[in-house]
Order: sequence, then structure tokens, then C-alpha cells
Amino acid sequence: MTVHVAARRPRTGRPPGRAVSALVVGVLLAVLLVFFVLPVVWVLLAPSKTAGQIVHDAPLSFGSFGQIGAAWRHLFSFQDGAMLTWLRNSAIYAGGSLVLTLATSVPAGYALALTRFRGRKTLLMITLVTMIMPSATLVLPVFLELNRFHLIGTVWSVILPFSFYPFGVYLVYIYFATSLPRDLLSAARMDGCNEWQLFSRIALPLAKPVIGLVAFFSFVGNWNNFFLPYLVLPNSDEFPLQVGLNQLLTSTPSFNPVAGAGLDITIPELALAIIVAILPVLVLFLFSQRTLVSGMLAGATKE
Repeated sequence: MTVHVAARRPRTGRPPGRAVSALVVGVLLAVLLVFFVLPVVWVLLAPSKTAGQIVHDAPLSFGSFGQIGAAWRHLFSFQDGAMLTWLRNSAIYAGGSLVLTLATSVPAGYALALTRFRGRKTLLMITLVTMIMPSATLVLPVFLELNRFHLIGTVWSVILPFSFYPFGVYLVYIYFATSLPRDLLSAARMDGCNEWQLFSRIALPLAKPVIGLVAFFSFVGNWNNFFLPYLVLPNSDEFPLQVGLNQLLTSTPSFNPVAGAGLDITIPELALAIIVAILPVLVLFLFSQRTLVSGMLAGATKE
């Protein structure tokens, strides 16, 4: 008796569908590299070169550490140290707004999620509508309101509008509505806890991830905000860093031909100012990644 063994066909490689998918992924990554990564690399390398080297040398070449030091001195000597003033102002505005944001958003989200009162659904709907509206649409009414109370040009004209954060209220509401165990609250009530003790001793410790998420988004949004401070702050020594960058831009001859001669602000100094502006947010992100991930997943499951 003879046994016929079927010969195996040699593999010809990946299936056509997988090859096409890999090609599409490669093209998308290349597009992302060109439009997002390369500009960041250029900004990081620009302070190491002079303005002339930026124009004539290779775009992604490195200049010298001595030029970085010169760009640093020129930047922080601009208008007698205006850069340090803008950094301090940004820290005050973003930090003050963050404290008030947490003091208002967390109790508001808790109340919307766990209490029943007349007008609750209407208030929640107003919060959602305000959250999805572009911030530029609210600048004019906010400006008129601040002007009515004579707050234009003061610290409060920036801190107060930043402190009421509808997106933070909604995040806290989603967390408490979906992830806070109701049996735990009922047991605490049976043990004699009042509503304030429920909120401060049970709800707040469990909500640390989502509170960290709200704090991060609030700080980043306030730090990067430009339009409202640009309108309500008339003096340069009151500017936050983002508005100060606009003044640096107008003082750079490459972007503003009518800028006065003899200014030390050129493209390397402007690139260095951008790096300084994003460093606080970058450091905050690097040290809060675990909290951010926990906060994003906090409301993903129901009890």
C-alpha cells in the first residue's frame, strides 16, 4: 500500500490585505512625522543657531551651546526682564484659577450627580451647552460683565472667568454618577455621617483620579489661554506668557518689518521663548501621567 503525502505549498508572504494596511499605517505615520514631529525638532534646534544660520544652514542642524546661552541672555533681558514677569503672571493666573476651579467644579459635579432638586436637569443642560460652546463666543459678554464691575486690568479679570470650568463640572458629574458606590454612601449614612462628611471623607478620597484630571485640563487651558487676557489686560507688566509671546513676535524684525532696529529678539530668541512657555505643561504632564490615565478610566465602568 502506498501513502500519498500532500506537498505543502510554500508561503508567499503576507496576505494582500495586511500589506495594504501596513502601507496605509506607514503613510499616516510619515504624514504625522512631517506635520507634527519635524516642526517640534526644528523649534528645539533653532535656539542653537543665529538668525543667519537658520536661513542658510540645514533646517535640522545643530549650532552651538554658546548661541543657546546668547539667546537666553537676549530673551530674558528683553524690556528689563519682561519674560520673568510674564512667567510669574501666568503662574498666578493659572494657579489662582486652578484653586477656584477645584473649589467650584468638584462640589458642583457631586451635587448634580447625587442630589435631587428642582431645576437640576436645567442646570445640567446649561452646563453642557456652555461646555460645547466655543470660548471665543463668550469673550464679549464676559468682557462687558467684567467692565460693569470695574475689574478690567486687574488680576481678577483673568482668574474669575477661568475659574468656572463647565468641562470640569461635567467630568466630576460623570464620575460620581457612575463610579461612586451607593451602598457605601448608604452604610455611611446609617453610621451617622451627614452630607458634608459623606462628601469630604468618602467621595473626595475616592475621586482623586478625576480631580487630578480636572486640575490638569484646567491648568493647561488657563496657561495657554490668549484671547481673554489679551482683551482685558492693557499693560505689558500684567500680561501672561502667551500674550507676552505675541509682543515678542511683533518685536522680531523677521515677522514685523517696522520693528525697531537694534532689538535682540530674533528667531532664535522667539523659538527659545516658545520652549520656555511649554516647559511647565510638559513637566506637569510627565509627572502626572499615572493620575491622568486613572482619571480617564475612572468613569469607564458602572457599579
